[in-house]
Order: sequence, then structure tokens, then C-alpha cells
Amino acid sequence: MNSAGMIDLRSDTVTEPTAAMRQVMLSAKVGDDVYGEDPTVNRLEAVLAEMTGMEKGLFMPSGTQSNLVALMSHCTRGDEYIVGQQAHTYKYEGGGAAVLGAIVPQPLDFNEAGELDLEKVRAAIKPSDHHFANTRLLALENTMQGKVLSLEYLDAAVQFCTEHNLAIHLDGARAFNAAVAGGVSIAQVVGKFDSVSICLSKGLGAPVGSVLLGSREFIGRAHRWRKMTGGGMRQAGILAAAGLYALANNVERLAQDHDNAKQIAQGLTQLGFAVEPVHSNMVYVDCSKIDAAALQNTLLQFAVKISASDRLRLVTHLGITEQDVGTIVAAFEAYSKAYFE
Repeated sequence: MNSAGMIDLRSDTVTEPTAAMRQVMLSAKVGDDVYGEDPTVNRLEAVLAEMTGMEKGLFMPSGTQSNLVALMSHCTRGDEYIVGQQAHTYKYEGGGAAVLGAIVPQPLDFNEAGELDLEKVRAAIKPSDHHFANTRLLALENTMQGKVLSLEYLDAAVQFCTEHNLAIHLDGARAFNAAVAGGVSIAQVVGKFDSVSICLSKGLGAPVGSVLLGSREFIGRAHRWRKMTGGGMRQAGILAAAGLYALANNVERLAQDHDNAKQIAQGLTQLGFAVEPVHSNMVYVDCSKIDAAALQNTLLQFAVKISASDRLRLVTHLGITEQDVGTIVAAFEAYSKAYFE
């Protein structure tokens, strides 16, 4: 439950910094990060680079900017990137790659596992011909709508890109969820990619920030794009301190979010709702045959906040407790009794 007394299931972006996190932010050592002189930002970038097995990191205000800078660092004007139809980098980031980077997207459908079929990717690669855009990059996402991509698939995708002379980027906004759900290290999930964007402001609970990671050469190019797109911050150590706290304290606890999501799914299934299998911290409920707006209004009476949709997404996070799970299920039960009986 958040400070407003709401159980907010709309996203894991609604988390609020804890008192302990606020304290480390208050006492953070700072400097001018545009000059590379903020010690806390430098430490955050170094710590996350070491955790992921990447050479270098670059702190940015948002995951959207981090992904945009990554695409612009891999591709030039008129180049193409292959991406999923429902991927954040394609569908939910305002078309930035095309508008600001003049990069052509080639979207493909995801399969049921949240993967892009590599044979379909192969077929989508353009021949070397002046009629076509130059295919330069494959962009994946993990988790993908809560689904965890297998290490076997990730290895196959990296090998595929090597064989086809493509760079490969991972939108790892929830990569730590993928690592915890799979019982593996974050380096195993992201370390073989050419670049990865990791959000600190979702399940990890920091208020602001993402880190783009890759080779030193790649981050050198990205640094210029960060400045050009307005991401150069000054005494940003106040924000980076929250990220460092999150990495030290909020990674393993993601397992509780996953358990809470499974408990919610089990409770809603018992009530008769059609619920998709839960893989991490997202519960998807089929509301196509019910009045989703009425459901939303009923849940508000229990101080449960959702975004009404035919395919309803419920996201657990550090603001959702085990006690809240019972309230959530009870709220759905109240709707069922009012509208199903």
C-alpha cells in the first residue's frame, strides 16, 4: 500500500522510496556528472557493470531514454532494427527511434514464450541492396509482459546475431525479475548482449533512473547521444544513491513480488476469472467478457487501483504486501458477487 493508502496494481513504477532509501539519498556525495565528477553516479555505473559482466555503464533519467540512446548508438539514419510488435522499444516509447533516430523498425510477432522466432528474424533481414534499409540490430525484451526468456533462447539469439553480423540489444527494464525468477545471476541473463538497459525505478524501487551498459566503445558513443537527447544531469548522485541502495537491498526481495503475483492469480482463478500463467510479477486477467470499468470502480471501493482493460494487467511490487493480496482477492470477489450472481 502506498502513502495515499491505495493498493496500486497499475505498474511497478508506482513504488515509493523507503525511509532508508531516502536517507542514503539525503547523504549522497555529489558532483557534476556532465563533467564525470559525481562519485555516486560513477560508483553506480561501476557496480552495475561489474554485476552484469559489462565493461561500462551510463546513468540516465529513464528507461525510454536509455533504450533510445542504445538504438541510436547502434544504428545510423536509414538503418533498421528488428523488434517485437508488443515490445516497449517499438510500441510504448513514442516512436522515438524513428522520429529522433531515423531508424526503421521491422516489427515481428512474439510467440507465446515472449520470444521472437529466429527463423522469422532471419527472413526479415534485408539483403544488401539499395532498395532496402540496412538491418543492423535485433532488440529483445526480458521480461516480456512478465514472461522470462530462457537462457537457452538468449544464447541462441546472441549466436544468431553474431552469425548474421547484427548487434543485439536487450530492454532489460525487468531483467532482475528475470534473474530472480530463473534462479540465476543477472550476468547470466544480460552479459552476452552488446547492450542492455536496466531500470532502477520499477521492481527495484528507486524513484528515478536507468543504466545503459555495454562496451567502453559503445558507451562512448552513447554518452554523446545522452547529452544530445537532454540526459546530461548535474548533481545526480542524489538519484544514483537510490539505485545503489536498490541494488544492495531490493534484488532478492523480488521473489516476494513473484509469490504475491502467484497468490493473486490463484485466488482469482478460484473465483472463476481466466488468468494467464504467472512467470514473475505480472498477472494478466481476461476481462473481455466483463465490464472492466465496473470492475475498476468496485476495486476502488477496496482502495485497489487498476487500469481497466480487456486484458487486465496487475503488477506486484514492494508496495504490495501479503496482507494486500487478501484484500485484492476480496475486492474481485465482491465484483463477482455483484455482477456474476
